Amino acid sequence: MPLAGQLFTIRNCILILVTGASGFVGAHLTKRLSEKGFSVRALYRNSEPDATMRTWPGVEWMRCDLLDVFDVEAALIGIQDVYHCAALVSFNPGRRAEMLHNNFEATANLVNEALNAGIRKLIHISSIAALGRNSRQELINEEAQWEESKLNSAYGQSKYAAEMEVWRGIGEGLEAAMLNPGIIMGEPIVARGWKHGAPALMKIAFKEFPFYTQGTTAFVDVQDVVLAAMSLMASSLTAERFIISENNRSYREIFSLMAESLGKRPPRFSAGPFLSQIVWRFSALKSACTGKSATITRETARNAQTQSFYNPEKWLQAFPEFRYTPMSQTIQRMAAAFKQQLTD
Repeated sequence: MPLAGQLFTIRNCILILVTGASGFVGAHLTKRLSEKGFSVRALYRNSEPDATMRTWPGVEWMRCDLLDVFDVEAALIGIQDVYHCAALVSFNPGRRAEMLHNNFEATANLVNEALNAGIRKLIHISSIAALGRNSRQELINEEAQWEESKLNSAYGQSKYAAEMEVWRGIGEGLEAAMLNPGIIMGEPIVARGWKHGAPALMKIAFKEFPFYTQGTTAFVDVQDVVLAAMSLMASSLTAERFIISENNRSYREIFSLMAESLGKRPPRFSAGPFLSQIVWRFSALKSACTGKSATITRETARNAQTQSFYNPEKWLQAFPEFRYTPMSQTIQRMAAAFKQQLTD
């Protein structure tokens, strides 16, 4: 039987919990689970699902604060499987402490209540940022040990701390596994999603931003992350983590693909560390004057110059039939959706 047939047998009797279900990855996952006939309890905190999302068959939307143990306990009633997609993502220095606290505490609460509820399995959507970065430019794999480094972002620290809570849960008897996706690319389910994360890069390419940086990192399609999460949930694998990456690509290549797909001029001037420092300082000054979040921060400017390379072979060895979506196809799909939302 083909992989898809093995993985996605309809199981309406199983109630699945998705945290962060109105976010980028969570919304794509919830939509796919609904399409496959699963019964889903979809959690959100502040970003309410739009009218279309509320029509997805088999999906029960529930407001839940993962920092409130009583909310988490209630959300897990009747649940068998859990996908933990919720996380605060911010590179704003002013939200560093909030992010470090929220991502750790929310995961700790979920792990504790999952143990109490006796759920079958938990899949934690982590990040390559949780693997840490170093200046040696070694090929990073799942065995990487966290090192304190100025190259690590506060977001990476928060995801690493969250992973440690999942490992603690595993040590206490929780069946769980983790995915460490690269930068997740793809079109958002709702229009507001174009303002955040990788989808927001399309606006920069659309405006023909002329500079590129020397950085390199892993990238992956959001639909591949969803398929990987569902595949891992359906498998017998536990107490493992997997890097999910189509390939290591430079930021210049990604922005050039975006510009080409939008019919725009690609970036043509190299922005070295000195120019990057000027840009993030200007962005910080603009943020202070306008009250809006800075587009480029010290962390993002530094990361954009960092060359990090990740090895995704462990996943492909565990799931040899898995095929990644070529990043060129992902970006073409993003561009089509971006242009469509401009006309809506």
